[in-house]
Amino acid sequence: MLRLALSHVESRAVAEEVVQDAWLTVLRSLDRFERRSSLRTWVLGIVVNCARSRARTERRIVTTSSESGPVVDPVRFLPANHPRWPHHWAAEPTEWRTPEAELLVRETRSVILDAIDALPSTQREVVLLRDVEGLQSTEVCNILRITDTHQRVLLHRARSRVRNALERYFAATEAT
Repeated sequence: MLRLALSHVESRAVAEEVVQDAWLTVLRSLDRFERRSSLRTWVLGIVVNCARSRARTERRIVTTSSESGPVVDPVRFLPANHPRWPHHWAAEPTEWRTPEAELLVRETRSVILDAIDALPSTQREVVLLRDVEGLQSTEVCNILRITDTHQRVLLHRARSRVRNALERYFAATEAT
């Protein structure tokens, strides 16, 4: 009976209450049992009816928090004295990425990281420090103990190779 009630209501506690209600209904209605089905089938039918009724009631109940307030921060709306759109959203929703766009981003990132891994070590170090870690050129020069001119040449060559790898990747994907 409990398993049957659980298939209709959200929690075990509510299901236990349904079973209790069903037993009370069985005891009150036992004199109306007509023996058109087995007693077991009749009792389980009462459980199903009680569970469905309770589930409908549970869905109608709206729980509210004692700290209820605005669901959305009021600063996200235009002021009441706005000339054209009072109380409307201040900013339009941002677009969500599609699964296809996420896949393309991951593939592109993979191409970039593979291209960086294929660089000569000095170029790889410079591009990682500058473009991945976001360090300033003076910091990179100090870390690698190279001149600013040498750092710029290494960075230019590294970025050019990564760009060539990306161009080959996108040319290949456009061809298919």
